[in-house]
Amino acid sequence: MSITVYHNPRCSKSRCALDYLNERKIDFTVVEYIKEPLTKDGLEALLRLLNILPIALIRKNEPEFKEHNSLSQISDEQAIEAMLRFPKLIERPIVVKDGKAIVARPTERIEELF
Repeated sequence: MSITVYHNPRCSKSRCALDYLNERKIDFTVVEYIKEPLTKDGLEALLRLLNILPIALIRKNEPEFKEHNSLSQISDEQAIEAMLRFPKLIERPIVVKDGKAIVARPTERIEELF
């Protein structure tokens, strides 16, 4: 069983996911995607695991999104490029286990992977 958490330490929900796993003594690997940006292939792979469209993974209230994009006109490719250019736009935390992934908001969604 391999668990990876795509984490932003500045995000309280992301920190809660780590606490949740630690409290249950579940081993996991952390990827700080702000420090270690995802590649296009990596982001597309996550989207497939999440089974969502790229726009669904974007934090739409972030200034970087509001300044550079229009919700009514953004393509999948533009959404992916925005997340690659501004990684903090990526919704978090993302938890991956055994070929499945969820955005752990609320934190209890992690149980869906077990």
